[in-house]
Amino acid sequence: MHIIHANLARGFRGGERQTVLLIQALADRAEISFQTLVCRPDSPLRAELATTPGVRFASARHQLAGHWQVKRATLVHAHDAKAVHWAWLHRRLSGTPYLITRRVDTAVKRKFSNQVFYRDAYRCVALSRVIAENIQPLSPHPVVQIPSAFTPLTPAPDIARAFRGRYPGRFLVGHAGALVDRHKGQRVLLDAARRLQQTHPDMLFVFFGRGEDEAILKKESAALDNVIWAGFKPDIANYLPALDVFAFPSRNEGLGSVLLDAMRAGVPVVASQTGGIPDIVHHGETGLLFPPGDSEALARQLVRLRDNALRQTLTQNATTHLAGYTPEAMANSYMALYSSLTQHRID
Repeated sequence: MHIIHANLARGFRGGERQTVLLIQALADRAEISFQTLVCRPDSPLRAELATTPGVRFASARHQLAGHWQVKRATLVHAHDAKAVHWAWLHRRLSGTPYLITRRVDTAVKRKFSNQVFYRDAYRCVALSRVIAENIQPLSPHPVVQIPSAFTPLTPAPDIARAFRGRYPGRFLVGHAGALVDRHKGQRVLLDAARRLQQTHPDMLFVFFGRGEDEAILKKESAALDNVIWAGFKPDIANYLPALDVFAFPSRNEGLGSVLLDAMRAGVPVVASQTGGIPDIVHHGETGLLFPPGDSEALARQLVRLRDNALRQTLTQNATTHLAGYTPEAMANSYMALYSSLTQHRID
């Protein structure tokens, strides 16, 4: 079985991390002869997968490129929006069926081209229930739900220990994500920090990441002495264990795989009740939820999480819950879809 993965994203965010995790988990499968990744020539995905056995690369800066660089395959797996266009065109050129993974909870525009792309896909996969509901009207087949996986890294304890040592006696509330407020909602967390600055002065709000709103967010928070900007950390898993709480105030979110990484690090999470987040954060069981955009409610939940017993209960439940979110579980689900295609062809 030869699988072509297509991801034409410029940067490296959650969807690209999940593309890497899937390709790595599939690399050891006997059913897979080899995998080809179609990506930009400057894509960070190349470095991430450089040592993964059985992976080949093809370059494509846009949807029209790269089609003649790849050998005939069993299936094309499209991992981002531009890749959907690439996969549809490749099917027209080579007859290779394609599968779409939709990772964001924003509605697909109902223009004619998108209707054709989704209608002609062999199958459509959604990360969460809300995404499945969004795209089901576009697909003639039942949409399959396959959630993201946590990143299977073993944190280096000395890094977390050193980071926490910089802030003795502080209760660390961390956030990691692209600094794009319209998506990740950093202003909601900053407003919560503003509300708690006087009443809970030991709380320190730590923001990891970079993005287009970085400069303006730093300017808006300049008067807050309980906020620090820690920058982008490619090894964020090493820093998560230093936190007392992980806050995720997204305004919209397909699933929020970084929440899985925080849970795996043993850090209790509080997140906005939007998109696919409630699929993994079950309020009062594996974490706490609050209405999206409601900084007052977020502040109240952060105060609740100062309770050691509550934090311990949430992290224990979350750890048990993670069994269904391993890279192997994700790969098993996709292998079932890939195999159903080959079986369908035989029949």
